Amino acid sequence: MDLLLLLHCTFCFLFPLWDCTTLGLHARASQEAHLTKFLLSRRTDTTTTTTTTTNDPTLYDKSVLGSLRTDEYPASDHGALKVADKIPALPGQPEGVDFDQYGGYVAVDSHNGRALFYYFVEAPGDATAKPLLLWLNGGPGCSSLGHGAMRELGPFRADRDGKTLTRDKYAWNNVANVIFLESPAGVGFSYSNTSSDYDGMGGPMAAQDAYVFLVSWLNRFPEYKARPLYITGESYAGHYIPQLAATILAHNSSSNTINLKGIMVGNPYLDRMKNLIGHYEYLWSHGAISDEVWADIAGGCSINDSSISARCYHAITECQDGILDHDNIYAPTCIIDTNGSYYSSTYLPGYDPCSYLPTKAYLNSPQVQKALHARETKWLDCSYLDFKDSPDTMVPTLKRQIDHGLPIWLFSGDFDSVCPFTGTKYTIHDLNLSVTEPWRPWTAGHEVGGYVQRYAGGFTFATVRGAGHMVPAFQPERAMILLQSFLTGIVLPPFNKEY
Repeated sequence: MDLLLLLHCTFCFLFPLWDCTTLGLHARASQEAHLTKFLLSRRTDTTTTTTTTTNDPTLYDKSVLGSLRTDEYPASDHGALKVADKIPALPGQPEGVDFDQYGGYVAVDSHNGRALFYYFVEAPGDATAKPLLLWLNGGPGCSSLGHGAMRELGPFRADRDGKTLTRDKYAWNNVANVIFLESPAGVGFSYSNTSSDYDGMGGPMAAQDAYVFLVSWLNRFPEYKARPLYITGESYAGHYIPQLAATILAHNSSSNTINLKGIMVGNPYLDRMKNLIGHYEYLWSHGAISDEVWADIAGGCSINDSSISARCYHAITECQDGILDHDNIYAPTCIIDTNGSYYSSTYLPGYDPCSYLPTKAYLNSPQVQKALHARETKWLDCSYLDFKDSPDTMVPTLKRQIDHGLPIWLFSGDFDSVCPFTGTKYTIHDLNLSVTEPWRPWTAGHEVGGYVQRYAGGFTFATVRGAGHMVPAFQPERAMILLQSFLTGIVLPPFNKEY
């Protein structure tokens, strides 16, 4: 951590690695922290480039179709595996749970001993009439179980005792059957018995493994094979999801294995330099850095560069924005005392910045791990991966999928500075799509829930007002409205001025 402290404000969202406490500074595992570490690992000077070619979805057409392993189990074993994966009850869950839940492993490479862990929750009531939804968190290296399921959109939240659970009334399994996948191997409970797998981890392997997981999982749960599948996620899932969709579409060109109907990513990390510039533009426009610092950054950094020049690097190291939670620059932070007690610095209704602590305690309980059918291990909400083969931009991949007719929605919590809407809008501009419905407010209750704009090819971009990086954690009701609109294909409700 000494290097990070010396760099101080490199990327300005370097500070999310730390919270201010009575102990001083303490490391904080989060999606933004791991995205920051990942970006720092790829910092270059003017003589080096990090551009890769894996953003071209034809890669998946040519090189992996014949090598993916989707036959890890005999057909006769799938039913038994499904029965074994069923979770009768989780420790500490509330009374009246009215849906089935499953947890376990799916082998994605039996030769290397690589397996991905999943947690699946069916919809309460009429599950057979509802679609299938896959959720992926970002990082790279952060758990969809610890973040998505337990802190954002899953059916339960860990109570402060780290032993009991509370039901979430805005859980996404109210309208869909949801798989939370810990991906890639090395994240959460997912693992490989071959250590070199971790050294070679990158975009192509993550996409290949997630595809193998889906095919094998659908064999285990055959009643979902014909069900519409939607893939959703946030943050670095802005890379994971388009690359997985490209793999699915490549396979579907020869056999319709997976009924993919659309993808949606929140606060997506899509383009390296545009996200970088968008981050500082966001901080400047919200009064977190001065006009002079922003002028230096805007003059020294170019959204068209593929690497960070020496001038750009010098400009961003001058940034002094204080210690903020860059997930939501207006949110409280978690304070941890010397005696280990913790509390929120201020009160924000419905949001607890310390929720990662009881979640971590709960998922590290041996009884919980046994109930989930997970290997007993030290579970981490984020694991650092030496992630390789990450394209600088997802624009070519997204263009191909739009041309293919795949519905794509992007959404942004407008208080997030990590992957802010300013950077996302730069990337959308590069898609060069015509606007079919201009920017307008949409309604949640009796107020503006955010803003939305629609484009040719079914592409949609929406903001969620008052939300941070983890949109469902900050604005659960608005996130649910957004999800229902995405699943039904019905545009977000316009703002009623009579309110």
